[in-house]
Amino acid sequence: MTDAGLPPGDDATVTRLGSGGPWEAVYGYSRVVRAGRSAWTAGCTSTVDGTVTHVGDAAAQTAQALRIGLAALGEVGACAADVVRTRLYVTDRLFADEVGRAHNAVFGAVRPVATMIVVAGLLDPDHLVEVELEAYLPPS
Repeated sequence: MTDAGLPPGDDATVTRLGSGGPWEAVYGYSRVVRAGRSAWTAGCTSTVDGTVTHVGDAAAQTAQALRIGLAALGEVGACAADVVRTRLYVTDRLFADEVGRAHNAVFGAVRPVATMIVVAGLLDPDHLVEVELEAYLPPS
């Protein structure tokens, strides 16, 4: 949904899109928001069609979460090369290397700023990783 009724990318436009995920309507958030040339995703996990995929595999969960986040950014005109910041939330510091390597497989050439944070847990106990992406789109 485009709030101002203007095309995405117009500086006066804020575009908010959902994915239809199970928590968006209940908790009141969007999967991706674009305001002008900036775009942000909500936290993305390896949940697909309401089911956690890759249970027990932090690297595969990271790859899936990044695919979901990049697909959301694609809906507002951004791509991996536009990503300027990532945040990776992991439930155990022992996952840092495999999560970091999965991140590098996607963003190694882009090299956004990144933060990895160890957290006590995520919404579903099978989630090992949650990621957020921020993008800045070049002028069109």
